[in-house]
Amino acid sequence: MDNEDKKQDIKDDENKEQNIEKEIDNNKISDEDKKNTEKDNIDSSKNTSSKSSLETKERDWFFEPKKDGSPSTVPSDVENVIKNHSTYFLGDTSEKVIYLTFDEGYENGYTGKILDVLKANNIKAAFFVVTPYIKTNKDLIKRMVDEGHLVCNHSVHHPSMAQVALKSKEKFKEEFTGVEEIFKEVTGKEMPKFFRPPMGKYSELSLAYTKELGYKTIFWSFAYNDWNVDKQPDPESAKKRIVDKAHNGAIYLLHAVSKTNTEILDSVIKELKAKGFRFASLEELK
Repeated sequence: MDNEDKKQDIKDDENKEQNIEKEIDNNKISDEDKKNTEKDNIDSSKNTSSKSSLETKERDWFFEPKKDGSPSTVPSDVENVIKNHSTYFLGDTSEKVIYLTFDEGYENGYTGKILDVLKANNIKAAFFVVTPYIKTNKDLIKRMVDEGHLVCNHSVHHPSMAQVALKSKEKFKEEFTGVEEIFKEVTGKEMPKFFRPPMGKYSELSLAYTKELGYKTIFWSFAYNDWNVDKQPDPESAKKRIVDKAHNGAIYLLHAVSKTNTEILDSVIKELKAKGFRFASLEELK
């Protein structure tokens, strides 16, 4: 073998080595790309999973009242569903404080008297209203606002928000914005960001959508059968129940259509104050 042949063999070997190195480098790049792609897929899967993992099952709100005066509780599975979605059924349980709320589906002639009692006792409450209520009771809405009460969102049509959430996010949003718009038209103000799900029906998805809209969901830790206008509870037994079930951080749900509630409200407030409770606004919720 002459010198020229040796030089060519050496050059061929060098080229082979360079090609091998390039192939190794390309494989490294390919492996790196593969890792990055896999990471992106995992991250994407996590994001999708975090949304798709939200429970869509319709639930009915309920709580477990206590006989010893301690705050009401909810089962652990309910606690797990509500805990990450700005959802409240209690306020500050370290203090003897009560949050008084009224649901207003329609006007039954008692809201004016309720406002009189609240004003006389210097109590600020929250009224959860639907669109038709605002349209047909503009003067009452203005009075609520003028006297320092919260007028809050209870939806346009009073549907199950769990069912609306299954239709589309846009349909869900419309149940909020419809109330906001008529409220602003009547009062010139923005609606406070508190929402009570109609009929207490909800899902984890509906709670998440509500939070996305900037709202706190307000359930309750006390309620009783006061809503049936044709079967009103006895005033004395109702008053005893309301007062005896008082607990730290209680969120009371009362219906303003109730004749009984209207008759006993003043004495209920006075008795609860005598027991050391104060009444707070939902705006204090943290």
